[in-house]
Amino acid sequence: MKAAVLRKGRGLVVEDLPMLEIDDDQVLIKVANTGFCGSDHSLIEGEGALDGTVFGHEMAGTVVKVGPHVTDVKEGTRAILRPTYCNSCPGCRSGRFQLCSNNRRSIGIGDLPGGFAEYVKAYPQMVIPVPDNVDSQSAALAECYAVALHGINLTGANDGSALVIGAGTIGLAVVKLLKVKGFSPIVISEPVAEKRELAKQFGADIVLDPFKDNLIAEAFQINNGCGFSSVYECSGIKSQLAEAINLAGPGGKVCLLSVLHEDVPINTTNLMFKEVELYSSYGNTHTENIQCLKWISEGVLDPLPLISDWCTLDELPGVYRNRINTGQAIKVMLKIGEEF
Repeated sequence: MKAAVLRKGRGLVVEDLPMLEIDDDQVLIKVANTGFCGSDHSLIEGEGALDGTVFGHEMAGTVVKVGPHVTDVKEGTRAILRPTYCNSCPGCRSGRFQLCSNNRRSIGIGDLPGGFAEYVKAYPQMVIPVPDNVDSQSAALAECYAVALHGINLTGANDGSALVIGAGTIGLAVVKLLKVKGFSPIVISEPVAEKRELAKQFGADIVLDPFKDNLIAEAFQINNGCGFSSVYECSGIKSQLAEAINLAGPGGKVCLLSVLHEDVPINTTNLMFKEVELYSSYGNTHTENIQCLKWISEGVLDPLPLISDWCTLDELPGVYRNRINTGQAIKVMLKIGEEF
C-alpha cells in the first residue's frame, strides 16, 4: 500500500509499504480522506518521532475487514477513529477519557500507523460511525472541531463575550463553535489580514490586529469596562498566554488550546486579583466527536470552509514543503481513496 512516511534527514517520503495485517481483535479501514494537523507538523519538525512513522489521525474511511473476534463493528461502516480508553485508570474515572494512561492505542500520533496511507488498522473501540449524510471530508474534520469543543467545554462557559487569540485551524474552529453555542460578542486577535477576514466568515463579530490595536483598551470598550468572559489561546506564541490573562475580566476563564514548547512567565498577581480561572486543554473525547458529527449531519456546522488546500498522497511532500512548513496553509485535506 502507498503511504507518506517520515524518513530522518529527508522528511516526508511516499513509499510502497507492505499491506497491513490485522489481528483477530482489529479492523482494517480503507482511507478516504485525512486532514493534516498542526501536531503532525510539530512531530515532523521535532526530534522525537521515529524513522518510518506514518502520521495522520484526522481521517475518515470505510471498514473493509474485521477480525474474527470483532462483534460490534461491521464491514462497510463509514468511520472516523479516536484513541482507546480503559475506563478504569484515574484519567478515565474522572471522565477525561482522552487522558487514559492504561495501554492507550491511537493512530498516527501513537503506536499504530496513521492515515497518511491507503489503509489503517484499529481497534473496535476506536471506531466512531459517520452519519449517512456526512461526506468523508467533513467527517475527517470532525476531530478538529472536537478539539475546539473540548476547550470550550472545559471552561464551563455557556455564553458571554469571548476572545480567541490566533486564527489558525483551531482558532477558527473555536470561533465557529462559539457562534454555534451563542456567545457574543466573539472577538479574534490575529496579525495576518487574510486570516482576520477568514475569521469573519467563521462568525467573528470583531477582528483585531495585535500589532496595531490596543487590545486592553479594545477589551474594556467592547465589554463596558471589563475584560472578556472567556479567552482561548490558540496562537502557540508563548507571550500570548500572559496576554490572555490580562484580557480576561473578573472571574474570567482562560483556556490554553495551543502547544507551548517553552516555559511561560505570567503575572500571578493579575491572575489572583481577578480570580481568573486557567485551563489547559488536551485532545478531545469520543462524545465530543460524536457531537460535532451530529452538528454536521444536522447542517448546524459546515466544516469544509476550514480547508485551504487539497492534495494526494503523492503530492503531500511538496505541499508540506511549500504550504504547510511555510505557514501558508490553514488546513490541508488529503484525497487518498474513494470519497463518500
